[in-house]
Amino acid sequence: MTSHLDFSGCKKRKRGERVFRFKSFGENGYPVGFVGSSFRENVKALLEYGHMEGGSLCSTSSTGMKCWSFQLQVHRHAPAHVVLFVVEEPIEASLNRHCKQCQYVGWGQHMVCNKKYHFVLPSADTMVAAAACLNCKGGKVSSSVGNGGKLVDTAAINGNGANSSNSLVELEGHMMHGVFHSNGFGHLLCVNGLETGSDLAGHQILEFWDRLCTGLRARKVSLNDVSQKRGMELRLIHGVAYSEPWFGRWGYRFGRASFCVTQQMYQKAIEALQGMPLCLIIHDHLATSNHDIPLIFSRYHTLSDNSLVTLGDLFHFMLELKSRLPPTDQNSCIDSSYNPAMLVETNCRWSPKRVEMATRVIVEALKRVQFRWVSRQEVRDAARAYIGDTGLLDFVLKSLGNHIVGNYLVRRTLNPVTKVLEYCLEDISNHVSPNNQDGLLRNNPKMKASWYKISKFQLMKDMFYLYKHILKDQKLSSTGIFSAIPMAVRIIIDSKYLVKDYCGGEVPMGVELGLQGKSNIYCTVMLTNTDHEELDHDQNYNKIISNNATLPPYECLTLKNNATVDELKKEVERNFREIYWGLRGFVVETIGNLKNAKGTDMVFGLVEAGQKIVVEGSNKDMRGLVKQEMYECGREYIVDCPCGAKEDDGERMVGCDICEVRQHTLCVRIPNNEQVPHIFLCNRCEREIILLPSP
Repeated sequence: MTSHLDFSGCKKRKRGERVFRFKSFGENGYPVGFVGSSFRENVKALLEYGHMEGGSLCSTSSTGMKCWSFQLQVHRHAPAHVVLFVVEEPIEASLNRHCKQCQYVGWGQHMVCNKKYHFVLPSADTMVAAAACLNCKGGKVSSSVGNGGKLVDTAAINGNGANSSNSLVELEGHMMHGVFHSNGFGHLLCVNGLETGSDLAGHQILEFWDRLCTGLRARKVSLNDVSQKRGMELRLIHGVAYSEPWFGRWGYRFGRASFCVTQQMYQKAIEALQGMPLCLIIHDHLATSNHDIPLIFSRYHTLSDNSLVTLGDLFHFMLELKSRLPPTDQNSCIDSSYNPAMLVETNCRWSPKRVEMATRVIVEALKRVQFRWVSRQEVRDAARAYIGDTGLLDFVLKSLGNHIVGNYLVRRTLNPVTKVLEYCLEDISNHVSPNNQDGLLRNNPKMKASWYKISKFQLMKDMFYLYKHILKDQKLSSTGIFSAIPMAVRIIIDSKYLVKDYCGGEVPMGVELGLQGKSNIYCTVMLTNTDHEELDHDQNYNKIISNNATLPPYECLTLKNNATVDELKKEVERNFREIYWGLRGFVVETIGNLKNAKGTDMVFGLVEAGQKIVVEGSNKDMRGLVKQEMYECGREYIVDCPCGAKEDDGERMVGCDICEVRQHTLCVRIPNNEQVPHIFLCNRCEREIILLPSP
C-alpha cells in the first residue's frame, strides 16, 4: 500500500478550516485547555484540533503512521503561514526501536515507549522534498533531495510500502523538528533560523517550542547544541559572555558532556575564560607587534560606560551592543583569512591580495591630502593612477567606511551641503600607548564619536577575530595563564548535551485532591521477575524507595474518591501497558506496602498524602523478551575509554578486535580526519600479546 501525504492541502485548505496564531499557539487555552496531568492526555487533546492528513498516515493499520497538521499564521497584516505537522510514530513503524538521543544524554535506563510524537515545522525545501518522495510510485525514493535532507527507503527496509511516510520525519533541514516519547521525555532535534533561509528567527522557533513543551506537560527535553553563528560556536561565545549557552535563555542547562566531562569541569572552564584579564592579552599582543586585538579592545572600551577588565566583560558588552544596533544590509561572511582591516565577501570576484592592494593605494592617496576631507570622486581618481579596475575601487571604497587599516581609521560621511560622500584618514597609532599597561583608548571625544558609527556587521567581524585568535586558533603565548585557554575551550565545546526539566524536579508524589469527586495518585512499577531477586516484601519496597533511579517515571492516575484497590490495579495496568513497549503484558501483583490490602478496600482510605506508590508485577505475556531490549540502551557494547567514559556519548568510537571494548578515536590518537584502521587493538590487549610466551 502506498502512502501519500497531501501537502498540496497545506496551501489551499477547505473553507472554514481554522487558522491558529503562531505567537499564541501552545499557550494554555489556545487551542485547547491543557487540563490533563500527563503528556499523553494533553497531546491527545491537542490533536483533536488538528487536520488529519489523508493516505495511510490516517490508516488504522498497526504499522501506519498518523499525521495531523495545523495552519499557523505568523503575521496578520501581511498574511504569512507556516504548517505544523504532528506525526504519531508507533514502535512497529520505527526503523530503530531504541533512541540514540536518549543514550547520548544519559537516559539509556528509560524503558522503550510504544509511541513517539514528532512535531515538525518544515522548511520550503523539506516540504517539496517530502511531497516529491510521497508522490513517487510505491513510495520509494533513494536519492537525496532538498536542503541537505536525506530520504530513507523505508519500504525497502521494512518489506512493504506502508511506512514510506517516514520520509517526513527522516528529512533533515526542517525549521524545527522535535520528538516526544509517550512518557513525556523529548528531544529537540533541530532548529534552523533565518541564516538557513527559514521564514522564522531562531528565537521565535525556540519560544514556540517552549510553549508546546510547557502546555503539553513534557517532563524533560534534551538537545544537542551544535549551533553556530558565522562560523563561531555559540555555546562557547555565550558561555564566556553569559555563563550559559544560547539555549540557556529558555532554561536549558548542562545535561551531559562528551569525553567524561563533568558539570564541575564545565563551570571551571567557563570561569577560567571569563576571568582572563584583558591587560595581559593586550600586553602579549603588543610584545609580538600585533596591534589588531588591542585596537579592537580600545574600540569597545570607548563605547562602554563601564570598565571592561576581563574577556567575559568584553564578550558580554559586545553581544549586548549587537542586540541594540540596527540590522545591517551587508550579506557577507568572514573567511578563514580574515583581516580586521578589510572585509572580503564570499561572493567577491577579486582575490584578497587585489583587495588588499587597492586598500593600500586608497589609504596612501588619503595620506597625500594631509588628512583632510576629500570627495569620493577625488579619492577614486587618485587611486586610478595605480589601479585600473574601477569596479575593484568602487567595491573597496564602499567597504572601507569607518574601518581600521593598520594604524589609521578611514572615516566616511555624507557632506550635508553637497550631498556627496567624503573620506578622511585619522591616525590612531597614538591611542595605544606602550607605557599604558592596559593599552586602552584614551578619553578622546572625537574618536568616541567615530566609534559610535560601528555597524552590527563590523561588530560581528571583530568578534570573529577575537574568537579565532584568542579562543580557537590561539596566538597567545602557551605559558602561564594562557596555557589554560585551549583546555577550557575544549571542555566547553564538548559540553553540548543540554536538558530542561519542565517538571521543576520530581513529579509531585502522593495524593492530590481533584474536582468532581476525583483525585490524582502518582505511581510507578517494578518488574519483580527481572529487576530484583525475591526479597522480603518490606525490605524490597524500602530498597526501591531509597533508590528509584531504575524505575519508570511516576505516572499520574486519576481515580474516583471511592475507587477500590482492584480498580487501582486495573488503571495501573492500562496506563503502563499503553506507555511502554516492554510492559504490554504487565500484570499487577502487589501494591507497595499495601500487601495485606483487600481488593475491595478503598484506596484513599489506605494511602496518605505525600506517600509514594510503587506497584510490583510481572510480564506474563513477554517472558521471552530479553531485558536489555526493554530499555533505550539496548544490547549495549562495553565502553571503557582512557578518558573515563563508560557509556556511548555520541562521539566517534573504535572497537578492539580482540576484546571488543570501545574507546573514543580521539582518546587513542586517531584524528577525526583519519579513517579508523581495519585492525585495532587496545593497549591492554597489545600488552597481553607482548607478554605471551613464545612457542
